[in-house]
Order: sequence, then C-alpha cells, then structure tokens
Amino acid sequence: MAIVSSDMGAPRRGSAPAGKRGSAQADERGSAQAGELPVTPARSPVNRRLLDPSALAADSDPLAPAKADETGEASGTGWGEPPAREDGLRPKRLADYIGQSELKQVLAIAVEATRSRGEALDHVLLYGPPGLGKTTMALVLAEELGVRCRITSAPALERPRDIVGLLVNLQPGELLFIDEIHRLNRVAEEILYPAMEDFRLDLTVGKGSSARTRSLQIAPFTLVGATTRAGSLSSPLRDRFGLIQRLEFYNLDDLQAIVQRAAGLLQLDLEQQAALEVARRCRGTPRIANRLLRRVRDVAAVNGQLRIGPELVHEALSLHSVDSRGLDASDRRLMTLLLESYGGGPAGLDALAAALGEDSTTLETVVEPYLLQLGFLQRTPRGRQVTPAGRSHLGWPAQLDLSGAQP
Repeated sequence: MAIVSSDMGAPRRGSAPAGKRGSAQADERGSAQAGELPVTPARSPVNRRLLDPSALAADSDPLAPAKADETGEASGTGWGEPPAREDGLRPKRLADYIGQSELKQVLAIAVEATRSRGEALDHVLLYGPPGLGKTTMALVLAEELGVRCRITSAPALERPRDIVGLLVNLQPGELLFIDEIHRLNRVAEEILYPAMEDFRLDLTVGKGSSARTRSLQIAPFTLVGATTRAGSLSSPLRDRFGLIQRLEFYNLDDLQAIVQRAAGLLQLDLEQQAALEVARRCRGTPRIANRLLRRVRDVAAVNGQLRIGPELVHEALSLHSVDSRGLDASDRRLMTLLLESYGGGPAGLDALAAALGEDSTTLETVVEPYLLQLGFLQRTPRGRQVTPAGRSHLGWPAQLDLSGAQP
C-alpha cells in the first residue's frame, strides 16, 4: 500500500503538478522518478560512520573544517588554527644557527651590507654533504632579509616554462632556492644565465622563419643553490654565484648543543651526558642527530620514563643497530666481511658487493664515506682494506706481519 503525504494541498518538490496526479500510486512513481528517497529514521553518528565509510574519513580528517554542534557553535580547531607541529626544529635566525661559524660570519656581513644598500643579496651557492643544513641556511637568509623564500628542486624544473614561471612571479629581493642544482638541464641553465646577471629573460617566440627574441625584465632576486656535487656544476653557472661556501661536518660540541636545543623544542628532559651520547652517534650531521633523538623519545614514551639518561639512549639506539661511533648494521657487515673472508683486505669493490648482496654504487656512495672519514677503511689500488683503528673498534686483534710480529 502506497504512503500518501498528509498535506495534500502542498505539491511535492520535484513531483508532477497536483492537477496531473491521477492517484496516490502515480504520485509515488513521480516522486521516485524525481529522485526522492523514502524517509528513514535519523542514524546516530556511530551508525553513520559504520554505514558510510566516507563519513568516517571526513570525521577523522585533521584538515577538515570544524563542524557545528547542536548549539550552533563550531567545535575543534577549524581552518583558522592549524595543529601545532612539534618537529619544527630548524633555526629561524643566524643567531640560533649552531655551528658553521665561518659561513655565518661571511653571510652575516653580506646580509648587513645588502640591507644597508637596499639591494638584492648576491647569488649564493652552498655545497657539502647531505644533512648539514643547506636548506635551513637558505630559509635563515630569507628571514634575515625579511623576504620570502621560494623552494624548488632541479629535477622539478624539466620544462623551460617551469623556471620561467618561477622567475616571472618573483617579487623584488625574494630568494629562489633550488636544491640539487647540479641536476639542472641545459635549457634551464641557459635561461638562468641572463636572469642571474642582468635580471632579464631572453625568450624565443614563434618557430622557423617567424621566430623572434623577446627580452623580459624581472625583479631583482637572489638565487640560492644547494648541491652535494659542486664539481658537477657547469663552469658558466658556478661562476655566476657571488658567494660560494662549503658546509663542513659539525664538531662534537656543536652537535651536543644542537641535540639539547632540539630536546628543548620537543619538550624532553634530556640529561647533558645523554645529549653527548646522541651527538657521538650522529656522524657529524644534525639531520641524523634529530632523527636519533626522535627514536630515543619513542622508547622513553613507551617505557614511561620522563627523564632521559645515557643508559636509555644506549638502549634505544642499540635497537636500531647504531653503536657508539655511529656505525650501523651495513657498516659493520662490510667490515666484518673484509675481516672474516679476506683477512682484512684488500678486496675489490665488486667482490664485496656480490658477497653482501648490495649494489656497488650503494657501497661506494652510502656505506664507505663515513668509514673512510673515521679512518676505519682504506681505498688502495688493490681494493678495500680495514685499518688498525677499524680492527680495534670491532674488537679484532691487530694484523700480524709475515714474521709473526705485531706491527
């Protein structure tokens, strides 16, 4: 039996006019064709989430705008109040930047001179191993100059219009940071040459016999390039940078200060000796120091320990196979293989890669650099060889010479 509305005088939305209704059945068919659904009882929020997965996703989305409750007031933080991030460990000013004293002195003089003249800062090239703070220094420079920093990477600038769009939209004095700048293609480099020297873009319009060149003036800007391979940059591009600076590995005191500063930002009660233990294991790199500190924080939270001491640091980092000098499982596997199978070496790179099941490029670029830096490994014409310091660290006796006497 069809259900007919009790209000017969008011036409239904989307249904046929009242004069054309033949019967209650025709009214029901017209309503169904118009897309009306039968009235169902209101579901509870829990049932709605169970029946509609999209509702659960919307309710659990931290970026979704706040919903109004029964009183009409919005609950939650909403769009206007983004959730606070506890991992913003980058320093904002040069005074907060720990380490790299010579680099900071050079850049501080350049920034002060630039502000006094009211000009754009000279183009800056920062190079060095990964994780030393090249991106952070670019953001610090922008903060010191009071301008905006636009961040991109060279692999993202594949087409000419990509870099042209960035340069045209720059405001006077702004910083353009290009990471891995040694991976720029030739076309992008050619576009950058007049932009860096004369703040001008030379564009070719049209094709064939109708092609012509147009020059477009752009706002004075500062290009900050970062690379781990300064030798891979072409000479014309490298020579157009006014400031070329290398970032060095951090010493133990600076790393300890970085760890203590990060612990304060993460609201951790970290003992001074514990900070020193983290600094010893981070390979001279602040990025690794912050990563290890987060792993220590995880173990402390699970164990319910409010104060972090050196014993807890040792326990947490031992779970991740990081020893007292920062060597991980891959480093020890390579050195142990050399000692057990090759008597400490020398051994060829390809033979070691095949025995470890690793790619030779991975061993050469990821595993070996830190071992060479510590003096635990040597590269000889005959292959890789473990040094006496590496033997001592792994607890192996010193190598005997042919006469049987220790060297």
